[in-house]
Amino acid sequence: MTGDQRRRFRATCPAIFFGRSRRLLATIAATVLWAAAAAPDAPSAPASKPTEYQVKAAYLFNFGKFIRWPSAAKSDSFSICVLGRDPFGPVLEATFSGETIEGRKVVPVRVARAQDAAACQIVFISASESARLNEIFAALAKASVLTVSDMLHFTERGGMIQFLLEGDRVRFEVNLAAAQRAGLNPSSELLKVATTVRTTPRRESE
Repeated sequence: MTGDQRRRFRATCPAIFFGRSRRLLATIAATVLWAAAAAPDAPSAPASKPTEYQVKAAYLFNFGKFIRWPSAAKSDSFSICVLGRDPFGPVLEATFSGETIEGRKVVPVRVARAQDAAACQIVFISASESARLNEIFAALAKASVLTVSDMLHFTERGGMIQFLLEGDRVRFEVNLAAAQRAGLNPSSELLKVATTVRTTPRRESE
């Protein structure tokens, strides 16, 4: 990774990475640069800053590497899904092409129903699904699926990882209680990078 590439990555991703979790930084940086190079506008991508959703796609992939998955959640492929309106477009295919997690091929999948998301390992829940979020969580209650979104108050409502924007930097917070309730254990490296780690279950009234 060149000095120019590192500076562009630093401008997009949180400064908290540097000096806190170098292995996670390195894997996410490499994924972002690969996605930028593989994108349809590849000739100009290396000279420009990664887009918001290139960075978020890289995070989705690397979340899979920094979660300890229960054996019951394992299958022949590793599905990273989008539920609802898709903000990524071709970025997911560019990011996940040829990649594996725990020896399983990473496959991007778009799903329309919450019940279909139960077969995923990671599901990005679009902000378009905010009104039926409780219904989605109920459908996934017995599945070991990592729920991720960039909708407001996602972790407060029971989601596991919420993307945040601070200026032009993509950051995230973790609802550890929700992840552990689903049998998922984020690594200490992932938790160190999170802006906030919630450790108390949400109240039933929320």
